Amino acid sequence: MFFDFFEKKVTIFRKKDRETWQRIKDMLKADGFKGVRASHYFADTLCACGCGSKLDPRDFGAKGKIDRDIYFVDVRKDDVERAMALLQTHGLNAVVEEDPVGRPGRV
Repeated sequence: MFFDFFEKKVTIFRKKDRETWQRIKDMLKADGFKGVRASHYFADTLCACGCGSKLDPRDFGAKGKIDRDIYFVDVRKDDVERAMALLQTHGLNAVVEEDPVGRPGRV
């Protein structure tokens, strides 16, 4: 329905963990949840080599490019309890980190 877009959403997962995010997203889709928003955003506060540089020297280590994205999943307010119960039955812990980047000066 058109009005589902404007429904209140609650974040049930926000963390630097792509694998868990993918599992949660797939589970919610398989269980038929509607109105789920699952995405990620770049949250590196300090870009190496200035604003004009496209190459980050931290990405050329032995393991390749570092994943610095924050992944999140939002569900409709009415579906929060059902989503949390689904995740618990599959043994997943939905974590909402307040400061997933770990900025200096935060405790």
